[in-house]
Amino acid sequence: MLTVAEMDVTLEFYTKVLGFEVAMKSPGYSIVTRDDATIHFTKAADETVMKAVRGHTEIYIEVLDIAPLWEHVRRFKPDYRIRDLFDRDYGMREFHIGDPNGCLVFVGQKI
Repeated sequence: MLTVAEMDVTLEFYTKVLGFEVAMKSPGYSIVTRDDATIHFTKAADETVMKAVRGHTEIYIEVLDIAPLWEHVRRFKPDYRIRDLFDRDYGMREFHIGDPNGCLVFVGQKI
């Protein structure tokens, strides 16, 4: 479950950029899904909570075929902090993207 500052901005990022679909939406709690992945979001009580979250939250999403998702996501480089697709020594091909709440999203595929 990820804590977010603005629910609508967060849902727009995860749907538009990462291709998730909104499964449930409310001002305080929402859920997105894509294939077998589900992410839950909860609205932060205040800015103090977000200060603790920003830069200290990471998630890893493992996919079966990273290439088409990367081709879509790379178009958003002007708008988001993105690390290009690269291979890791532990056998994963990854890209990284920062979400609007300061959460670092790792997307990877076994190679």
